[in-house]
Amino acid sequence: MNHYICETCGVQYEKQSQKPKSCPICLEERQYVRPSGQTWTTLEKMQQQSFHNEWIQEEEFLHSIKTVPEFAIGQTAYLVEHQGYNVLWDCITYLDEKTMEEIKERGGLDAIALSHPHYYSTQVEWAETFNVPIYVHEDDKEWVMRASEHIVYWSGEKLTLTDGLTLHRLGGHFKGAAVLHWERGDQGRGVLLTGDVIQVVADHKWVSFMYSYPNLIPLPPEKVEEIQEKVRPLRFNRLYNAFHRIVEEEANQAVQRSAERYIQAVRGVLFQT
Repeated sequence: MNHYICETCGVQYEKQSQKPKSCPICLEERQYVRPSGQTWTTLEKMQQQSFHNEWIQEEEFLHSIKTVPEFAIGQTAYLVEHQGYNVLWDCITYLDEKTMEEIKERGGLDAIALSHPHYYSTQVEWAETFNVPIYVHEDDKEWVMRASEHIVYWSGEKLTLTDGLTLHRLGGHFKGAAVLHWERGDQGRGVLLTGDVIQVVADHKWVSFMYSYPNLIPLPPEKVEEIQEKVRPLRFNRLYNAFHRIVEEEANQAVQRSAERYIQAVRGVLFQT
């Protein structure tokens, strides 16, 4: 019996004797199955290979964690150290003893919070290792492929993890898609961690929004307007996405003008071609 892991999205499944026939997350239009077909691995197999997690200090009290060589979607997780409360924002599949020791040296974990299903990965392994809750919005419950008593399904539009750390449901990419607002980040100017619910683009002064990134399916302008309005009152100067792209300053202003550009483009008033 194994907890199999999809090698395309990195999500771990319930323990079973045979490899699953398919991955519902990858069969859905927001993801994909590789041309070579569906393949599976396990965390134990990965630990016997050349994988390791690379740590980078992004700023005071914030580290990024990324698996090398790149695995599955290749996202970055973040460890936020906030006044004695440590939260892992989003998750990566690979976990080993060295990573555990690194986190323990920083005071361990108090919670894991997820932006959306593509980054659920081995969230249960992490939660069991550190004995902490996993916060997943109830609107995305159907995409949880490994159940656990550690998972807390929260509801509504926001959830305060602790004073100064708040989850906000924005929707869009997934119905329950969420971001993490860290009020004291960037030396008190505020940070928003967005996964790819809000995606930093090649020009890091701009962001964008999509229903499906790999398949280039846009969101309707009304949904982007809704995201824009939900973000507007939040105070943050910096924004980190899941792929190590950062809006260094005036990040809320970047979200607002990017939303306006997106809406104009989709409605056909930004340009003629």
